[in-house]
Amino acid sequence: MAAGAATATLRWVLQMHRDVPRAARFYAEGLDFSVNVCTLRWAELQSGPLKLALMHTNDSNLASQRVYSSMLSFTVPDINSTVSKLMALGAELDGPIKYEIHGKVAALRCIDGHMLGLYEPA
Repeated sequence: MAAGAATATLRWVLQMHRDVPRAARFYAEGLDFSVNVCTLRWAELQSGPLKLALMHTNDSNLASQRVYSSMLSFTVPDINSTVSKLMALGAELDGPIKYEIHGKVAALRCIDGHMLGLYEPA
């Protein structure tokens, strides 16, 4: 790359949701994201340098599609309480919490079926 050339920077990661305000609440209450903008059709949330954009879709099959698309992965201080909090907000655990030598890991599907990975270091 030539000196002084501009590089691309990630603006945000986008997820499609049927109920944007509910999805924004899911991330805000379940994973402590701050909500920068939230309307019925669009939301922008932030966790540290990560920006997550949520956009409305009318696709009624969104949550029932059991395919793996993108996965958001989060390091959390307490995986058990985070899993409980997310499940109370509508997430489904995708297999058991695993206790690995390096820490605990879990996979969940959020309210519209998107995959979330959680990691609690040992």
